[in-house]
Amino acid sequence: MSEYKLSENNWTRVAVFAGGDRSHYRTDFDCFVGVDRGSLWVLEEDLPLALAVGDFDSVTEKERQLIKEHSIDFIQAHPEKDDTDLELALLTIFEKNSQARVTIFGALGGRIDHMLANVFLPSNPKLVPYMRQIEIEDGQNLITYCPEGTSQLHPRSDYDYLAFMSVRDSQLTILGAKYELTEENYFFKKVYASNEYIDREVSVTCLDGYVVVLHSKDRR
Repeated sequence: MSEYKLSENNWTRVAVFAGGDRSHYRTDFDCFVGVDRGSLWVLEEDLPLALAVGDFDSVTEKERQLIKEHSIDFIQAHPEKDDTDLELALLTIFEKNSQARVTIFGALGGRIDHMLANVFLPSNPKLVPYMRQIEIEDGQNLITYCPEGTSQLHPRSDYDYLAFMSVRDSQLTILGAKYELTEENYFFKKVYASNEYIDREVSVTCLDGYVVVLHSKDRR
């Protein structure tokens, strides 16, 4: 572990391990970050722990010491704070490299308040500039974000379905998908579910706020 050296280049493709479901993860990243108990997950998988962040209220004192000893950078936050542990981890990553691409594992499942806070990460104003660089993955679902304005989505063959949720109930325009949404056929739904790619880019326009983009597939 001590031989692992960090530079800005190490923070280009970052995997963040939160404390939720552990059934899915990948290791094709430049460095690995643990959030609270997720730090143990990184160590148990024998991956180099570049950064551990959290108040560590979900681990024992012995486990906290183990995390501290084996992480290159260790940040212990006060339990009473405005930002979640995951938000603090993301802000630290983007401080190290504002161009970092972050994939989060273990952010879904578990406590529903934690899960919803994770789904709506860009609602934190400090994370708004980086929303395009954040994704959440659990093997069955992939969550990405589109900021206010028009965004282009490239087709993905690894997920069957595509869905959209405007956080401020703003009118959406969806072009290029199997089911388009335009001024002529507009109707309001909180979640526009079960759409699909048809081998071309999809254009999403949001007039206010941001859009949660949900890629998903059936369990097999």
